[in-house]
Amino acid sequence: MRYTHIIWDWNGTLLDDIDWCVSIINRMLSGRGLKTFKKTREYHDVFSFPVIDYYKKIGFDFEKEPFEKLAVEYIEFYYSKSCKLHKGAEEVLRIINEKGIKQVILSASEINNLKSQLAGFDIGKYFDEILGISDIYAGSKTETGLEFIKKNKINSALLIGDTEHDFETAKALGADCVLIANGHQSREKLLTLGVRVLDSIADVLEVLPIC
Repeated sequence: MRYTHIIWDWNGTLLDDIDWCVSIINRMLSGRGLKTFKKTREYHDVFSFPVIDYYKKIGFDFEKEPFEKLAVEYIEFYYSKSCKLHKGAEEVLRIINEKGIKQVILSASEINNLKSQLAGFDIGKYFDEILGISDIYAGSKTETGLEFIKKNKINSALLIGDTEHDFETAKALGADCVLIANGHQSREKLLTLGVRVLDSIADVLEVLPIC
């Protein structure tokens, strides 16, 4: 099957921000006397969407501090530093673009923050659409994706991500799904979902029928 559209997740899939995200959340936890993550694997074991549920699991008390305040603090830390793309990401995007397949970013990031972050890389030319959500609370991007699929009458898409939420979104969109195990959830967790799990973004070209 030759796909007409590749739908990319951003954080953790194209953008290598896992270490920075663990560092930020540890800073927030430590500042409140809460248990921090000693290893990335511990973070992998609890990270999930919507982010509000993940915050509850790791110990934040919303009676003391509302989730909205915590989200603002996290976002201020997050955008204070620039992260890099995963190794090989730009080359993969270029090759897919040269094959005439449309590419889209679908993210649970707030749309203006997403576009601003993307502007720091020379890859915007490879995307036909940049899709984010309207707030900073990282709830779900599924509705945004559904609107795009219906509006453009797309019936042959592959969603590439790094979390269970990406799998759930692909399922809701009627898209195929491939997950990459170097982002925000572990290979072990991703393998339970019953879809192809890759080690790195460079492996995408090996499983994508683009010739």
